[in-house]
Amino acid sequence: MGAVMPVSKRAHEGYLLLDHRDSPGVPDDIAAPFGMPAGSGRGLFEAATFTCSHCEFVVVLNPDRTRERAWCKKCDHYLCDGCGLKYAQDFICFPFKARIAELASKTP
Repeated sequence: MGAVMPVSKRAHEGYLLLDHRDSPGVPDDIAAPFGMPAGSGRGLFEAATFTCSHCEFVVVLNPDRTRERAWCKKCDHYLCDGCGLKYAQDFICFPFKARIAELASKTP
């Protein structure tokens, strides 16, 4: 039997492609409140993404970000900044899929 290879954190990434080459695009002041980096609303924009394990929010990874991303050691996934802050306070892992399963079990 061979050794089990660890899964890279990058294995959890998705991909976003926005193509505004044939449109006037979206100004930064409109795109920024939706978590989009500056310049993402003009021309061709490509970025890696991840889905927060705890709330299912899709996060566009900003390549210029310098601070570390939140990581839940219990479910082994990245967390959005909001869930990362909550996890740092109480260390409770309650993934979205577990929330759905809990609600489904309570349905008559």
